[in-house]
Amino acid sequence: MTKERIDTGGSVFGPYSPGVKANGFIWLAGQIAPESGDTTAEQTSGSLQKIDALLASAGASKHDVCFAQVLLDCIDDFSEMNEIYGKWLEGVEIPPARAAFEAANLPKGAKVEIVIQAISPE
Repeated sequence: MTKERIDTGGSVFGPYSPGVKANGFIWLAGQIAPESGDTTAEQTSGSLQKIDALLASAGASKHDVCFAQVLLDCIDDFSEMNEIYGKWLEGVEIPPARAAFEAANLPKGAKVEIVIQAISPE
């Protein structure tokens, strides 16, 4: 078993890898994007852009995502997040399973954090 780090050179806020690839699986750390704007929609879009970049770095894409976990600072923002998330998944034949819930006090004051598990197409 070979374990490799997935990284695009972005900021990491602690002792962890942005992503790990091993045995045909890909795990991405929670992606936040408070620098993308003040709204949940802007931050969701920014988080998904980071996810796209990390997946590409691992030789994968959103088509390979099997599970997404979405943490929201406020569950009332679910619809706003879901609209952007749904557009991101357009064209994906089998959308991933997903969980979404409120988790107050996300890192760096983020409104949304998205965690991804995928399979490696290689």
